Amino acid sequence: MMAVVISPLSSMRTGEIHRVTGETEVRVLLNLDGSGQCAVATGVPFLDHMLHQLASHGLLDLRISAVGDTHIDDHHPNEDVGIAVGQALAQALGDRRGIHRFGQFMAPLDEALVQVALDCSGRPHLSYGLQIPAQRIGSYDTELVREFFVAVVNNSGLTLHIRQLDGVNSHHIVEACFKAFARALRLAVEIDPRRAGAVPSSKGVLEQAGAAASA
Repeated sequence: MMAVVISPLSSMRTGEIHRVTGETEVRVLLNLDGSGQCAVATGVPFLDHMLHQLASHGLLDLRISAVGDTHIDDHHPNEDVGIAVGQALAQALGDRRGIHRFGQFMAPLDEALVQVALDCSGRPHLSYGLQIPAQRIGSYDTELVREFFVAVVNNSGLTLHIRQLDGVNSHHIVEACFKAFARALRLAVEIDPRRAGAVPSSKGVLEQAGAAASA
């Protein structure tokens, strides 16, 4: 097991999840009002690299430790980290008062160009448009990129659209996606001073993750 030192998070907009199954044990601490501090050890090296992009470009403080059945493959740790990150995000957002709610960003990485648009709506939906040429990046199965975002979306209540506009290098495509997601999320969750703490919905309420309703 790779050790991660998890330090206390000071911001009020934080989420802390400890998820244990017969396949994995995952701990996530997430601070929406951070500075990009990141300490992650999931047992899946490429996922760790992408989570560092999420923290750095989203200005999230992120602490993740995970152990799981990587002797089989990376599927369960990848998915369960996504679940825990989504749950921590939902916890940190709470009733989503005062946030901008919407965010979109287009990130280039050399020849790759990926656009992400999202809505902290409380209604989980993923529209996924990556076309990754390689089956693997190192030992990481690129099918797991979609599975990670499915898990995040379903547990955070995000509406998330991912579009690949260009790219031939698999690493570049995936990394541009995570960077675009990080910047779009940062824009969406930041406090809008003109909202004065109000819920950003004409209905006056945004559903918590997992609730089925319009806003």
